[in-house]
Amino acid sequence: MDLNTVTEVISPAAPGAWRPGDAWLGGGTALFGEPRPHVRRLLDLTTAGWPAIELRDDGSVDVAATCTVAELNERLGRHTIVRQCCHAFLASFKIWNVATVGGNLCAALPAGPMISLSVALGASVLLIGPDGGERRVPAAGFVTGDGTTVLREGELLRSIHFPASAFTGRIAYRRGSLHRHGRSAVLLIGRALPSGEVTLTVTAATRRPYVLPLDSLSALDAIPADDYVDDVHGRPLWRQHLTRHYAAQILAELS
Repeated sequence: MDLNTVTEVISPAAPGAWRPGDAWLGGGTALFGEPRPHVRRLLDLTTAGWPAIELRDDGSVDVAATCTVAELNERLGRHTIVRQCCHAFLASFKIWNVATVGGNLCAALPAGPMISLSVALGASVLLIGPDGGERRVPAAGFVTGDGTTVLREGELLRSIHFPASAFTGRIAYRRGSLHRHGRSAVLLIGRALPSGEVTLTVTAATRRPYVLPLDSLSALDAIPADDYVDDVHGRPLWRQHLTRHYAAQILAELS
């Protein structure tokens, strides 16, 4: 999609450069996906020089918002859940090498697999405001609805922090769609925690992510019926049924 209202591209860009009518540019696969007549300038983050992935001494991992799906899969694909979520894009190598982890989170589409990964593994996100002020919020609370997030005007997503415990323990993954190569209609990730508790992250089927303690299938009753997505990729009742079906499998696998 041509953004024919854009008159200038600022590269590299920093938080202090933002003004009304600007849009932060990562990979651009979501930004250029639909008309945005209010956008006048693009602030290019790809030239900011952020390291794609930083491995900390304590075992935690920081993933830059500008890290591409290809880079994430190459560096962390040894973890099965990372590889599975990367492949959930069902995208060509061209998308893999352009689309960014941060862009997928900020687009806030229900089927965003980087949302699923970040929420399920207990990540947090670092946000930077136009004045340079920083705040950190849990990934589970970042996406608030279909296409909406907690981002304030002019704020950008700098990085995603995965704690050292993120890639430990047993993890179960289930994904379903109407077609073999279709967009995710249901994407569930279960984790068996050291405490013995099993948590279930529900995405794609719902307008926002849900993280539930999965001691029984009654935990799914916490999801309002009207929060299941209704679009060409699946009707709410079918998504709800598939969510319960996969949750039962995950509960049996991890209990």
